[in-house]
Parts: sequence; C-alpha cells; structure tokens
Amino acid sequence: MFPCRFVKIVPLMSWGPSFNFSIWYIELHGIEDPDVVQPCLNWYSKYREQEAIRLCLKHFRQHNYTEAFESLQKKTRIALEHPMLTHLHDRLVLHGDFDACEELIDKAVRDGLFNQYISQQEYKPRWSQIIPKCNKGTSAQEINRDDINSDNDDNRPGMRGGHQMVIDVQTETVYLFGGWDGTQDLADFWAYSVQENQWACISRDTEKESGPSARSCHKMCIDSQRRQIYTLGRYLDSSVRNSKSLKSDFYCYDIDANTWTLLSEDTSADGGPKLVFDHQMCMDSEKHMIYTFGGRILTCNGSVEDSRTSEPQFSGLYAYHCQAATWSLLREDSCNAGPEDIQSRIGHCMLFHTRNRCLYVFGGQRSKTYLNDFFSYDVDGDHVEIISDGTKKDSGMVPMTGFTQRATIDPELNEIHVLSGLSKDKDKREENVRNSFWIYDIARNNWSCVYKNDQVLKENPSKALQEEEPCPRFAHQLVYDEMHKVHYLFGGNPGKSCSPKMRLDDFWSLKLCRPSKEYLLRHCRYLIRKYRFEEKAQSEPLSALKYLQNDLSLTVDHTDPDETKEFQLLPSALFKSSSDFIPLGFSDVDQTYAQRTQLFDTLVNFFPDSMTPPKGNLVDLITL
Repeated sequence: MFPCRFVKIVPLMSWGPSFNFSIWYIELHGIEDPDVVQPCLNWYSKYREQEAIRLCLKHFRQHNYTEAFESLQKKTRIALEHPMLTHLHDRLVLHGDFDACEELIDKAVRDGLFNQYISQQEYKPRWSQIIPKCNKGTSAQEINRDDINSDNDDNRPGMRGGHQMVIDVQTETVYLFGGWDGTQDLADFWAYSVQENQWACISRDTEKESGPSARSCHKMCIDSQRRQIYTLGRYLDSSVRNSKSLKSDFYCYDIDANTWTLLSEDTSADGGPKLVFDHQMCMDSEKHMIYTFGGRILTCNGSVEDSRTSEPQFSGLYAYHCQAATWSLLREDSCNAGPEDIQSRIGHCMLFHTRNRCLYVFGGQRSKTYLNDFFSYDVDGDHVEIISDGTKKDSGMVPMTGFTQRATIDPELNEIHVLSGLSKDKDKREENVRNSFWIYDIARNNWSCVYKNDQVLKENPSKALQEEEPCPRFAHQLVYDEMHKVHYLFGGNPGKSCSPKMRLDDFWSLKLCRPSKEYLLRHCRYLIRKYRFEEKAQSEPLSALKYLQNDLSLTVDHTDPDETKEFQLLPSALFKSSSDFIPLGFSDVDQTYAQRTQLFDTLVNFFPDSMTPPKGNLVDLITL
C-alpha cells in the first residue's frame, strides 16, 4: 500500500475505426481510515528523510568533507552503502591500495554481485551460418543405402518453406520434417546433431514407414523427457480437397524406437480440432499435455458449409491429454472481446512457459486483419490475461505484426524472443524487407529491440548482408535451445516476386550475447590499472612505463579498436608535467582524492542497487 493524493487517468484509446465516441465511468477504491493511512505516511516521510541524509553523506564524502561526513553519520546512524563498498572506498580512495582493490572486485564477481548489472545490459546478436559436415560415413541405421545418390544434397535437407523443426535440448539435436520446395510437398525427416555438426536423414519418405504423408504448414512439438515428437495439421490446395483428404491425422514419432504411430485418423471425430494449417502447438512435458490453438480450418470447395459463410473458419484452443489420448476444447474461436474470449488466427506465435505454466500468444492474422494483441492463458487456472490489446499507440516499441514473426521462450531468463522477417504488407514486400529481433521481459512487462537491419540493408549490398545474417524471409523455422542459449534457423521463402518458386536451404545459429563475468572482471582491472598508471606517471615515469608494458597491457582487449586506441594514447601521460594534471585552486592531495573518487563511482555502477549509495547527486537538486 502507498499513500496518494491524486490519481491521473490517461485513455489508451477513446476512438476507433468503428466508433468515434467513448463513455466513461470511473470508480476509485482506496482506504481513508487514519489508522491505515497514517503509518504509510509516516513510513514515506521517514524514507524521504533517510534518502536526503544519504545524499548528504555521499556529497560530503565525494568532496572530502570528512568531519561533516563523520558527524552526520554518527548522529543519524544511517548507512550510506553496503560495508563491502565502504571497505572498497577505504582501500582505493583513502589508501590507494590498488592490489586490495582488484582482490575485492575479483571476490565480488565470484560471489555473483555483478549478475544484476549483466542482466540489465542490452543483448548483441551474433549470427553465424552453419556449414554442416558431409556425412559420408553415416551409418546404415541412419540412411538407407538404396536412397543415397552421388549427389551432395543427400547430406542435408534441400530448399523448402513451411517445414517444421523441434529441438531436443538434452541431446542437442534439431529434427526437421516436411515442407514445400516450391513445386511439391515433402515427406523427408532429418536430424541435425549440434555436437557433430552433421545432418542425418532418418527417412526419405515417412509415409512409407507408417508415418505422416508429405505436408507443409503442419506443426510439431517435442516431449524431451519421453523422447517423442508429435505432428498435426497440413495445408492442401483447394484443387485436391475432398471429404476423405480433409481428415485431420495425428502422429507420434518415438525417437529411440525410430517408429511412427498413428494416434488418430481424424482428430475432429475424437473431439479435437478439424484439419487446420498455420496453427500453433505446444508441449507440457510435466503434465504430458499438448495445447493447440488457431489455424485456418480447411473446407471442401463448394460444400454447404462454405456457401453459408464466405468468412474463413478458425480453430479454437484445444488440449490433448497424451496418456488418456483424449481431446478437450478449452476456448472456442470468438469474434467478441470478452475478458475470457480469445480470437483465433493464423501465423501467430504460441509459447509455453514451463515455470509459470502459462501459454503466451502473440500476433497473427485473421482474414485480412493483422492482430497486434498479446495475451497469456494459465493452463492450470483456465484463465486468460490480456497483456496488451494491440491498440496502444506505442507501435514503435512492439514488434511489427505480420505473418512472418517467429518466437521462442526462455523460462529461466523469463524472456520471449521474437524474430520479425518480412513486413506485413505482402504487396510491398520488396521495399519493406528487414529483420528485427525483439525481447519481451515477462517480469518487467516491456519489449526491447535488440536490432533492426533496415539501415544496414541500404548501406551494404545484399550479398554482404547475407554473409553476416540471414536475409529476411517467411515460412522459415526457428527453434531455441534454452539450455545452451542458442537459436537455430533453417530455410524459408525470401518472397522474391521475380522467382516465386524460390525457397532457401541456409542454416544459421544465433547467440544473444551480454557482457560475461570474465569480461567485466577484465574491464574493471583495466580501469583500475589505467588509473594506477596515470597516478604513477606523475611521480615515477620509469616505473610507470614498466607498469604499462607488463601489467596494464595484460588487461587490454586488443580486439576492441576503441580500447586499443585509448591504450596507445596512454604513454603521452608520461610527458605531461604534474601541473598539467591539477586544476587551479586544487592541491595534489585534493586532485588525487577527486580522481580516485571518480574511479570508485565508476566501479560502484557494477554492484546491485541495494548495496550502492543513492544514484542522484545533492547538487542536482539546485535548478537553474
């Protein structure tokens, strides 16, 4: 609870394409009881007083007003910071004991005190194209000898879009099935071993091995615990649809036994979804459940159902209980916007968070409308929560909607990652080609854009771009190994109007990098030694030069051009007279104290906020 005197209410939207008025009713609930309000106010006043004193203590110490600092601290008994930082200040600023200072930083890094700082740093994406080894020595169990041609393409999956991939994080194996190569649906099934950097063909035609027929726009999910892969749905061209082909088959592949099992000839007859494509499917290994949501329902051309409604039909949210082999409908497709209603769609993203046990649904397309909403569904509580209704005006701060985004989830980091490909405007695809990568922080409820390449594209020819990262595309697949923190992307459709049948077969890995503990430790050592050298250079130039060569150079990141340049300019400090360092009216002691304080303040930034002095400065309270 917190005390407040005023509440400001801001409309997110007071008009829309179908209405231009709004009716408001606002009711505020609070507690006026003095017995409740007064303790809150007292706490707030005490907190403000304490922070004001801490700002004074920080100011006094920074300016070496020792008597004032000690007197105020003794009188109030308020701690400016964690004792560890007080010790750091004592060693560094008061005694210039740089070795002890390095030891303290080393201990802080080992104890995980820099983890909060690391978690707040922006990611830098690192794409690298995977060139798999040729598997000439593949065992007979993995590839049927009769199937092998002399052609090199036998060693890896060919060009395709609309295929499906899943990853077994325990064995670091990516499984790929089916897709459309521009002229036909495919039924080949592949496994890529990350450790061996090699593709192996499990089956050239799964239909011949009692598995699913050739297909694209289907969905797969993996149960890594039980080592099983499930597949559901497919797209059929209207010319080949008949009542027999519209049965929705459902298969399970057992990885260890290398066998397919038909779980259902027609899921809709068993209480599950009708035949759908471009839906989404998630696995809950803990409860042995599968969730499937959305997708367009395929209907026969000219059927009674179709003539009644020209609107395409979409599938709702279903759960499949693997053990009992039963389906249940959790939410029907709804056009309404009730609190528990959900609008079905195609080309959306759906992810299952294994820790908070929620499904997250984002984006997608419904008929000609691109949906920009974002909601979660609590699978145990059967409750829908709207995170964003998609009407907010901060469109620059959320990923671009469309039919091209691919998303993954990291339950440990509590993050959702979204790779946006081609823009939503199908007709203007050529102009609007861009990749962007977004991260949604679930706990903080905010999106951040890791990178956009639309600028890169204008400066670099597309060839140079393709060597650095995959070209924008749709109908591709992206999977994520949350254990090793690596994404894998394969194939897709580059959307070139000049060659509409073209499909891709490039394979990429993506790592999102933040500064590591080792990097921060090296960087802090570099800052400490750089300052130590500058202090030595004023009094002992020869000793300083040796220190520069033997101790400081060890901590420089010579691959970083900025740091290398800074290091190369450091020797100039040896040729400055001591008066060049000291501003007018300052003594040597004042100057040393001020510079060491500056270094201390820089090092403090890496520690958690709960340990550090207050962020602001007393002098900033004085406005012009």
